Amino acid sequence: MEAREGRRVDGTRTTGDHGMNADRKSIKVTIFGSEYPLRGDSEEFTKRVAVYVDDMITSIHNKLPDQPTLTVAVLSALNITEELMKERERRQAVSSAVESELHAITNYLDRAVSEA
Repeated sequence: MEAREGRRVDGTRTTGDHGMNADRKSIKVTIFGSEYPLRGDSEEFTKRVAVYVDDMITSIHNKLPDQPTLTVAVLSALNITEELMKERERRQAVSSAVESELHAITNYLDRAVSEA
């Protein structure tokens, strides 16, 4: 997902893309009352991401209405990043458990085959 005017959503420049993202459709989203033109591989996914960010910012703003917009945005980014990192840790734990079980099953089958 990228901002249209030569910047990605993360703020990095897109000058090195050399038109590789030309097939991405431009979409306008509204986040916390401001409209942003973005590009993404999937219009539906881009909209869902924007709604998620908007919901998070609105939720933080409702809890801390006297805080400046930048503070609300930073707290929202921290909350979203915390969710992402927890999900990555959970996924890694599940992956490790599956790998361990697969190893145990492989060992069991190897022993069964060698005994037969």
